[in-house]
Amino acid sequence: MLRESFNIETIFNKLFGGFDLVLLSILFSLFAVSTVAIYSAAIGENINISQHWRNVGLCFILIWIVAQIPIYTLMKFAIPLYTIGVLLLISVAMFGLVKKGARRWIDLGVIIQPAELMKIAMPLMLAWYFHKREQFIRYWDFIVGLVILLIPCILIAKQPDLGTAILVFAAGFYVIFFAGFSWKIILPILTLLIICIFLIITYQDNICASNQSWQPLFHDYQKYRVCTLLNPNTDPLGKGFHILQSMIAIGSGGLSGKGWLKGTQTHLEFIPEKHTDFIFAVYSEEFGFIGNIVLLLLYSLLIFRSLYIASKANLLFSKLVGSAIALMFFTYAFVNMSMVIGILPVVGIPLPFMSYGGTALVTLGMGIGILMSIARHNNN
Repeated sequence: MLRESFNIETIFNKLFGGFDLVLLSILFSLFAVSTVAIYSAAIGENINISQHWRNVGLCFILIWIVAQIPIYTLMKFAIPLYTIGVLLLISVAMFGLVKKGARRWIDLGVIIQPAELMKIAMPLMLAWYFHKREQFIRYWDFIVGLVILLIPCILIAKQPDLGTAILVFAAGFYVIFFAGFSWKIILPILTLLIICIFLIITYQDNICASNQSWQPLFHDYQKYRVCTLLNPNTDPLGKGFHILQSMIAIGSGGLSGKGWLKGTQTHLEFIPEKHTDFIFAVYSEEFGFIGNIVLLLLYSLLIFRSLYIASKANLLFSKLVGSAIALMFFTYAFVNMSMVIGILPVVGIPLPFMSYGGTALVTLGMGIGILMSIARHNNN
């Protein structure tokens, strides 16, 4: 009996020992909130809630698999993953599948979106690069890092897929920043960006009224999204419909919300993409300001716990990757919530661990798995 107990305990420790239970608890809590919100959004839609549970189950399996991989093995994956990702992006640009005017997919027997791979491959590649130069990082290394970052971002933006390009750029830039990129360079860029935003807001009527295209920097539909953001009432039944209806839903939730399954904007079909990109509007309408505080608290705990795991890592590679993944979660949440409440243009970024769908959960699950691997193999 003792031998059997010992074997079971040994096997359990081998399979699950070293997992960060705090991070797992936060993740379970987010998925619980997600299930409640998606169940409500799925009413009247051709959505099977059991598929969401299947996706969540696959996400946890992926987390467990990635968590088994030692840090030094993850480092060995960095160059191959990045190289394969860039080659696939080039293949997409040459002969990828076109859907709704965008060339983002490629058929390799199964249809895949290579840009999703870069969300993980990018921080791994840059973390490997700076880890190898830990003792003698120079300004030249940051230039090389920016080149490594910009190549896939430009390819993704050309598809066009600005939302994914933003996430890939952010994930890579966080690594460069934590590697020691100087504020003396960052601040002038931020200042220039703020000035550009101020000028666009100041002269929005002239800019948006003009028929002049913004190409080659932006596509016309992206121009319309920016103009709609600045004044959604110019086309309330067309391009401004998404933002206006989501803001109405969020505002009508009030302090405590209308109650679960009682959201009128949700169930009268006023909220578009309500189970994916606009799930935050559904949740806000039914659970109100108090529910949003709970959700923001969960995301804050997720981000800070991830940063804590990264800060305790022994290797620079682990610190950089873990920190980048933590702030990637922040970017996902910030951009999604901001576009739903009308602060940022609609760019098609899901709310992490809340929105329905399997593709985003693969990327996010790999991120959590890497954090678990950092926590488990910290002393190896």
